[in-house]
Amino acid sequence: MSDQKQNFSADVARLLDIVAHALYTNHDVFLRELISNAADACDRLRYDAIAKPELISDNANFRIHIYKDSDARTLTITDNGVGMSKAELADHLGTIAKSGTAKLMEKMSKAKDNADQLKLIGQFGVGFYASYMVADTVTVISRKAGGKAVWAWESDGRSGFTVRKPTKDEEAKLDGERGTAITLHIKDEGADFLLDEKIKQTVQQYSDHIDVKIFLSTPQETEEGEGQPINSASAIWTRPKNEITKEQYTEFYKHLTAGFDEPLVTSHWKAEGVIQFTALLFIPTLRPWDLYDPSRKHSVRLYVRRVFITDDLAELMYPWLRFVRGVIDSEDLPLNISRETLQYNPILNKIRSSVAKRVLSDLDKLARDDAPGFLAFWGQFGAALKEGLYDAPEHREAIFKVCRFLSTHGDGEKFVSLDEYVERMSDDQDEIYYISGEDAQVLKNSPQLEGFKAREREVLFFTDTIDDFWLQNVHDYKGKTFKSITKGDIDLGDDEDSQDEEKKDEANNSPLISAIGDVLKDEVDSVRFSKRLTDSPVCLVAPESGVDMHMERVLKIHQNYAGETKPILEINKNHALIKTLESLSANDDAFKDAAWLLLDQARIIQGQPVKDLGAFTRRMSAFLEKSLK
Repeated sequence: MSDQKQNFSADVARLLDIVAHALYTNHDVFLRELISNAADACDRLRYDAIAKPELISDNANFRIHIYKDSDARTLTITDNGVGMSKAELADHLGTIAKSGTAKLMEKMSKAKDNADQLKLIGQFGVGFYASYMVADTVTVISRKAGGKAVWAWESDGRSGFTVRKPTKDEEAKLDGERGTAITLHIKDEGADFLLDEKIKQTVQQYSDHIDVKIFLSTPQETEEGEGQPINSASAIWTRPKNEITKEQYTEFYKHLTAGFDEPLVTSHWKAEGVIQFTALLFIPTLRPWDLYDPSRKHSVRLYVRRVFITDDLAELMYPWLRFVRGVIDSEDLPLNISRETLQYNPILNKIRSSVAKRVLSDLDKLARDDAPGFLAFWGQFGAALKEGLYDAPEHREAIFKVCRFLSTHGDGEKFVSLDEYVERMSDDQDEIYYISGEDAQVLKNSPQLEGFKAREREVLFFTDTIDDFWLQNVHDYKGKTFKSITKGDIDLGDDEDSQDEEKKDEANNSPLISAIGDVLKDEVDSVRFSKRLTDSPVCLVAPESGVDMHMERVLKIHQNYAGETKPILEINKNHALIKTLESLSANDDAFKDAAWLLLDQARIIQGQPVKDLGAFTRRMSAFLEKSLK
């Protein structure tokens, strides 16, 4: 059969160039990545063999071999794992489609330097291509477990790749009847990897935790009894914590994530009791690029008694913990269960709940022991965690405990907890005040805040989209009701606010209120004097029974919401502009134009569009002309 040469796309070629050069200062990492891929291939075949034991009938002992040929200047990494078919070779190695190339290249185009690019490469998991840091050509020989055909994939990492039939010598590199052999043709920059001591040192530093034996010899030499494994070959999560170093935990994290950051939190424990499982979980330092992609899944692997089952089981972790990485190894789940029926197993719900409690407890501890580290976490993952307030009521209290918000307290630049807010509340305050929007800096200048600042009432800033949604399900915290300062009436507790309803009705039925209401009756629900305003002349608020204004914008963007709530226009009766307006006749065109300008001003401050730009410009020009005469 003739060779099949295929070209890389421009994006892939550029990415390979970046990987080969941006990672040069840390080129040891290529071997870690290839060993990780080999171990994953063994894990996947170990699972497949539960249902089809014939797949490993030739050799049930999984292993990895690394050996060099100094004369030919090659380094070969061989595993007897699941292997790849012809189509899989082209799909997995030829396109990088599995790593989200388009998104990655978009992010890289915005990266400032190689350091930024390095972090991004790790986030996208393109470890195989790190081979080109030390090799000018890479050849991959593979036979799918249970198959007969052997195929070769070859590329120089620049011009494209070839899928072809291997030579007999190439096929002989495979370890038995299945698996993959990757041969790197070493460049001068990687010549130290033609030394056994360098290979051994790198394996022990980066891959000692791999749960597959790694030999510094060919498969044939191992069969003849030569050589001992150069790694401990035991699953790291099964070892006692006091025998594992921080560096070993970090290397296992990098093995799982193909990343270059270090974990912010490492949590290793064994659950015993009604259910038994071991968990080794990590909270990353860096946010994955697709954290808020609706199709993103969690990144925790499920094992059953050290046998890898799946890394694609939605029921294993709550969606709001999708940033957590690691391993869960169950003692209770049946080993031969199928992935399809596994999702309905009640043990999974218990594991998921137990893991969530532990992660939230670890975050609470981080907040108490390492405030800067916790704030770094919150900036990266806080919005995702708050999704649990919406759909996990059983964990709501624990989630609230670690939630942080900006507020008007102090300089408004520090995050506060709800407990801190409640502790600062005055005795006569029964509500937790908040204002929602996209930007805290913009919210700080909202006119609706003026009365609260004047009375030293703290207001929280809710700036994540999810805030508007969890507030629909959560109405209070420790008996204190959440209250939007841009919706409904507000009782700030002073003498004026305590006037009886008769006086309130009398004030809001004044001639000025009635006149402005008549002019704007098609645009606003009503007009009233404001208790919120101290400096600004007007502001908009939503009716008590309506949809909060920011929530309405969010619904229109994300859920094609077609409704429209007419706002209430509140006016500051003590403002000079309002007093001047009160002296005008309600039939005067200037009064009507002023009423419209006040409404448009309120819309602009609220971040809403002016409905009739032409009319707004005409009115504004007329007022400017009069004021300049």
